[in-house]
Amino acid sequence: MTVLMPTPVAPIALPRLGALLRHAAPRVLEGMILPVAVFYAALAALGLYGALAVAVAWVYGGVVWRLVKRRGVPGTLLLAAGAVTVRAVLAGVTESSIFFFLPSCLGVFCASMGFLLTAPLRRPLAQRVASDLIPLPEHLLEHSLMRRFFVRQSVLWGCAQMVNAVLSVWLLFSLTTEAYLVVRTSAVAVLLGGAGLISVLSLRRCLRALAR
Repeated sequence: MTVLMPTPVAPIALPRLGALLRHAAPRVLEGMILPVAVFYAALAALGLYGALAVAVAWVYGGVVWRLVKRRGVPGTLLLAAGAVTVRAVLAGVTESSIFFFLPSCLGVFCASMGFLLTAPLRRPLAQRVASDLIPLPEHLLEHSLMRRFFVRQSVLWGCAQMVNAVLSVWLLFSLTTEAYLVVRTSAVAVLLGGAGLISVLSLRRCLRALAR
């Protein structure tokens, strides 16, 4: 009788933590810090309407820059351009910055529900996101250890984004616009940075267990 031995899982090398941080830093700077800094500076110098105009120009400037450089314009950037236009119009009509920031807070809440509701599914949202960032082979994704890993990650990121949404809404209605920009950006950077670090370390531990 022939006994079939399990096929060993080929080790997958993750980049070093320093390399991951260097890879993420420009995206965090471009996506989180610079837009807030630009909006804050415009709000102080030009008032609410000027800040709204600068925020819209910032996003559309990113689209034009990619077109000039003959780079593809991601669909997410086009959606962001449309969304920031609607948010700016709402804020301008109501003369309140709350309506500029509130839709993004609601979007974060929807993202948190997406992570939590898909946790028990065959392909949780956390797995889809991870597959976009790190090319993991299909046979590895089907392993029971990886399945449990992605369930835990979906719960982790669902809870982190839920805290993000609740905290953002509370700060939005409790602080001035200037204070909201500073406090919320700092708090979210710490919150999501901590969740990201936990995810990377957990993935390393899971891959080491699979390679044994």
